[in-house]
Parts: sequence; C-alpha cells; structure tokens
Amino acid sequence: MENEERAAEERTAPDGTPAEGVAEAVAAAAAEPAAEAAEAAEAAAEVPGEVSRARRRRRLVVGSLVGCLVLGGGVLVCLPGEGPAGRGAPVAAPGAQAGSAVRAGVAAALSDLAALVEEREHAVRERPEDARSWAVLGTAYLEQGRRTAGIAVLYPKAERALRASLKARPRGNADALGGLAALANARRDFPAALRWGEAARKAAPKRWTTYPQLIDAYTGMGDYKKALRALDTLTALHSGPAVRGRAAGVYWDRGRREDAQAALADAAVGAVSPAEQAAWLERAGQLAFERGEREDALRHFQEAVRLDPDQRAAQAGQGRALAALGRTTEALSAYRVALERQPLPQYALELGELYESLGLAQAARVQYDRLWTLVRQQSAGGVDGELTLGRFEADHGDPASAVRRLRAEWRRQPGVAVADALGWALHRAGDDEAALGFASIATDRVHAGAVYSAPYVHHLAVIERALGKDGPARRHLQEALRINPYFSPLFGPAARAALAGLGEEPPPAGLPD
Repeated sequence: MENEERAAEERTAPDGTPAEGVAEAVAAAAAEPAAEAAEAAEAAAEVPGEVSRARRRRRLVVGSLVGCLVLGGGVLVCLPGEGPAGRGAPVAAPGAQAGSAVRAGVAAALSDLAALVEEREHAVRERPEDARSWAVLGTAYLEQGRRTAGIAVLYPKAERALRASLKARPRGNADALGGLAALANARRDFPAALRWGEAARKAAPKRWTTYPQLIDAYTGMGDYKKALRALDTLTALHSGPAVRGRAAGVYWDRGRREDAQAALADAAVGAVSPAEQAAWLERAGQLAFERGEREDALRHFQEAVRLDPDQRAAQAGQGRALAALGRTTEALSAYRVALERQPLPQYALELGELYESLGLAQAARVQYDRLWTLVRQQSAGGVDGELTLGRFEADHGDPASAVRRLRAEWRRQPGVAVADALGWALHRAGDDEAALGFASIATDRVHAGAVYSAPYVHHLAVIERALGKDGPARRHLQEALRINPYFSPLFGPAARAALAGLGEEPPPAGLPD
C-alpha cells in the first residue's frame, strides 16, 4: 500500500513539475563514474604583511584563537598549535567529516568531499533505494561544484542525485528538498529555491538547515522581512558556526557592521575543521574589504589560504586587497591563481577591470572575452548568469543589452543586487530618471538595508549628478568613499574625480560666504 502511495506522489515534484523522468535520472546518475578526486592544490603564494605582532593579534579574527574551545560557563581555553578540532579529539574518517559538513551547510576539504562522493556512489550502486545516501551524494556534488571548476558537470549530477532521493522517498524527504533548494540558490534561481525551501520546511519544520536556504531565497527575491523572520527561526532552532555565519550576512545587509564582524569571528572560532574555518575567514575578509580595511582583509584572506589552499575565493580576495594596497604585480598573480583553479566569471571581470585601470586594454579584453566563455560554461550547469552579464554589458559592452537582460531579471527575482545593476545600466543607456528609481531601491536604508555598499552608493551619486542633483550627489560620493575608498580600481578613482569636480558644498542660503 505504501509503495502505491509513493508511486502516486512521485508523479509531480514539490514545485508542480512533472516527475515522470525521475527514473531515467536515477539510472543516469547511478551509471556515471565516480567523481575524480580533487587535485592536490598548488601552494598559493602568500604575501607577507609588514604588521606588528600586537596589531596582528588585535585585528585578525583567528590569530591566537585557533584551537580554542569554549567550555561551560563561558570559559575560553586555548590550545596552542592545535587545529580547530584539537589534536586530542578523535578524528573522523574523511568521508564522515565531509558528510557532517555538507549536512550542516558548511565548507569541507576537497579531499574529504572526494572521499564522501566515492562512499556514497558505492552506497547507491549497492542500494538504489537508499534515499539518504542519494541526498548526501547530491549535496556533496553541489559542494564540489561550488569549490571547483566543475559546475557544468557537477550541478546536473547533484540535481539527478537529489531527485533520485525524492523518488526513493517521496514523502517527508526534507534532506532532498533542502538540497534542491541549496542547488537552486547556487544557480541563482531564487523562485525555485523558494519553492523547494518551503516544501522542505513543510516536510520538517524543525529542521534547522532548511532556514539558511530560505534566507538566501528570500534575499534573492527582495523579501527582506521574511529573510529576517527566517533568521529568527533559525537562531531559535540552532546555534553554532553555520548559524553565526549566516546571521553575519543578514546583519551586513541590514547595515549592522559590528554585529556582522562579531558573528563571523564567532563562526571562525567555533569551526571544527580547517576548511570550515578558512571559509569563515574568507567571509570576514570580504567584510573587512567592504569596510575599506585593506590590510585587515588581506590578513584574513592569507590566513584562509594557509588553512585551506583550495580556498579560491580567498585567493581572489587577496587580489582585491593587494590591488587596493597598490601592490598590483602581486594582485595580478593572486587573481591568476584563483582563475586557474576555479574560473569564475566574477574573477575574470575583476581581473579585467584591474588590467583596464592599469591602461592594459588588450589584457583586459582577454579577460572580458573569457567572462563570456565562463558564463556559457556555467549556464550548462543551470546557473543564471544574467546579473553578471548585465553588469558587464553596462560598463564594458552594450548598455541597451544590459537593460534588457536586467529588466527581465528584475521581473523574475527583484533583489537588491538586480535593482542596483538595472539602475546603473539605465544610467549608462541614458535613462537617468528611470535609473534613479532603481538606484534608490538598492540603497534604501529601510527596505533594502544595503546602504553600506560603496558601489551601490557610488552608482546612486553618479545618477544624481547626471540629473543635476549636485547636493545629494556630493553627499553620496562622500559616503561611498567613506565606506570604502578602494571599492574598485577602475571606478574608485572616477568617484574621487567626480567629487573633486563638484567642489565644496556651498554655505546655506542667507549666510555670508
């Protein structure tokens, strides 16, 4: 009887999509060879910082806190020289470590992920009805895709494995539903992420790992009130590094910079593996850079790469921070390392703009052409690259094309990032009145909370200046440069020049000069 009920339920997916092809997906996923083990990472060149020991202890999130354990009563005990888990603790097998990480939604070492994939591929070949193994396998494929150059292959494999899990257990399978929500978020398909995430929540309301996916989906859809409510539910259900790290993102979006910094520090200290700790340090580096703290950002990125040489986002972050520090040769090298091992369109765009800022137009064009190739490759894995292409076209291609792309994106998923990009594209296309509306949405303190983004505020200021609104333009240019004077090697100097061109703010009317 139960089999008949399952057969009836599996005819449709939770989002209403017909599921007749799931059996074929199961067969295809089971027939595929095991994913290759990740290559041993080349040691990334770390750039030594000329920073005093006292300042390093004060500013680096991890520093002397590596190896610390928080015991009952709030006592902090540090074990010098030990990793996050401590040498005395029993060490789980690599596959088990990665399994715990992917189920909690935190980073795992690539070698551990490869071991987990091999184990679960063997398990589903032996037991095709093992819904849990299919779900873990799908989530592991997803994490491998995030961390490597294999998105085009690994994201479709992740989807087939997760749907195979749903076929094996259609009812109450929150693991598979949550995995599909995570996959949709990684693909920037926020409407689908919301459908899968809501289905996972309905299946298991107390499953805390569903709520980070809902936060991402709500944010991508521009529904920040629901994102905050999802965070409240998450923090009520669970605590720990994954929750603190996710809270940091919401705090930063809402302009709560100190709260975000503290939450990431807590996440880094509480990490249970070097890969997880490196991931939180990379996020802390991003936050430091967005605050204009170049040296602090660089130290975080360097430490992340030291802990996990496969941390490509931290290597790209080094490039960003080094460029801001004027160490352009080292910056170019760091970007090249990141792009070689994890060729992402965003890295190609940043490297291209760095070349352009140095007057190397031909080298910049090579990276811009590469960006198009990378977006096409990612689209084979189901990734929506319209936001990236819209941003690129607005500044380096056809602004009218950017407007068309981004208008369609706004209709489908109206998040703050899309509002900013569309407003800027409209300005570049000559429609400043329409541009102002979208730029205002992106920087609205009450509704969006992204007012602390230097690029967004810079875009608003340039649009205001084009409309003859010199006073607001001057104030917003000052704000953008106060948030982060180094937000872009290409547009940061342009912002400073624009502010200089506006001159000093005139005295209020009626006062003597």
